[in-house]
Amino acid sequence: MTQQTRDLLTIVLGALLVGAAYLSAFLPGGAPTAAAWLMLAGMTLVLVGLMMLGARRAGARLGRLRWVFGFVVAILMLCFGGALMLAPSEGPGALLILGLPPRAALVMIGVGVLPALVLPVAYAITFDDQTLRPDDLASIRRAAEAVREREG
Repeated sequence: MTQQTRDLLTIVLGALLVGAAYLSAFLPGGAPTAAAWLMLAGMTLVLVGLMMLGARRAGARLGRLRWVFGFVVAILMLCFGGALMLAPSEGPGALLILGLPPRAALVMIGVGVLPALVLPVAYAITFDDQTLRPDDLASIRRAAEAVREREG
């Protein structure tokens, strides 16, 4: 089984978990508590699976990026899971963190800000390993030259 096939299976498994979470809303009495955790697991699998599929070179392993994707999995699970576990604290006089209720702050800062700080740095560090190599660049130049010759 290729690495791309595994990435696609990760995405499919995540989509099935998300679908199961949505379908559970039709159960008598509404969605069980476990539906939120199914949604969390499914969403995490889909997001990270898409990131891995997009970052992987054909036939190559992720290399150092696997640690970055592991970090993203941990952040998503901790922040969304933490938001699920926090007791409701909305209302007048409730605690605010940076002007947000604790749940919203955990999601906005943890899911929005932390990966936005880490992912660009990881991309820059792994640019030479994961992006265009000299032979890739040469093939792009050959293709561009062929297009120029065809167009006159």
